[in-house]
Amino acid sequence: MELWLLPFTFILLAVITYFVIQRSVASLTQTPVWLLWLVMMIPPLVWIGWTLFNGENTPIPPALLLGPFVICLPLYWLLIQWGRPAPNSTMTKENPTKTTTSDPVAKISSATEKSSLRPITREEETELRNCFPWGIYYLQNIEYRPQVVLCRGKLRTNPEQAYRTVRSNIEAEFGDRFFVVFQESFSGKPFFALVPNTKKSTKPYRGSESLTRPGLALGLMLITLFTTTWIGTQIAGVSENPLTDPALLLQGLPYALALMAILSIHELGHYFAAMVYKVRTTLPYFIPIPFFFLGTLGAFIHIRSPVPNRKALFDIGIAGPLVGFVVTLPILMWGLAHSTVVPLS
Repeated sequence: MELWLLPFTFILLAVITYFVIQRSVASLTQTPVWLLWLVMMIPPLVWIGWTLFNGENTPIPPALLLGPFVICLPLYWLLIQWGRPAPNSTMTKENPTKTTTSDPVAKISSATEKSSLRPITREEETELRNCFPWGIYYLQNIEYRPQVVLCRGKLRTNPEQAYRTVRSNIEAEFGDRFFVVFQESFSGKPFFALVPNTKKSTKPYRGSESLTRPGLALGLMLITLFTTTWIGTQIAGVSENPLTDPALLLQGLPYALALMAILSIHELGHYFAAMVYKVRTTLPYFIPIPFFFLGTLGAFIHIRSPVPNRKALFDIGIAGPLVGFVVTLPILMWGLAHSTVVPLS
């Protein structure tokens, strides 16, 4: 690898890392994004700096190779936890004594606190009850808890049909005001949990349309295809710079296409399984690593709504490895069939 490419590699990696942190972690913590980004960029900065000062023929010491990971990853996690907003103590702290007062201000405050547990009006509660068909899920009572509305009753059909029907009715009546979750209590009785959506849109509910960014997904895929092809030329034993002769890149395509196929099918398995359960998710995004390691750190999708139940969570989680294995096995057999056996020494 040419040393002059290292600074450009670092800049591209820095931009991608900042984007990923901003899109995935910034909403979970109050820690500045630039600080999290700086911690994540310390390991590649150390490695690239060592290579620039000592040359690519001088291997990086193991301590310098693993040390930044050992230090920066826990520090990154601690910074995220440090910046998490503290829970509202008034929602969890119980008053040990009961007092009576005639102060109207205190009464208003008490009424306001109670109303904060009730995210819907009494008229809307009637509409909510109508979202539960008697033959699907017989709703018996509604409980208002901090940050959630629990709807308890008796299940009269299979869980998948009940969830689809009730969720569709609630979305038709309330739009995206609530995330609908279908769970099972410790006693084995299924119940619905309605979690208020703090990021609800003022526009009509449109499912996951706003989540799909095909331009970004396609751009990252093309960049990753190039970086993996570059690494593929090195694996194929090409000693010349592929940029001087683009035809040399063809020798890296078998590695790049095989790796990209495995990653793509794996993530699409998660993606389509999430679509089956109507879980909002982004398109698969690839993570390119230019001219280094495997040429990529893999791919990911970002789930943007709660998973409705454990079965859906299991199916979405297992879909990726299953379909990925189906693709990996023939690629492995093809690779072994076209490999040349060489002595270990």
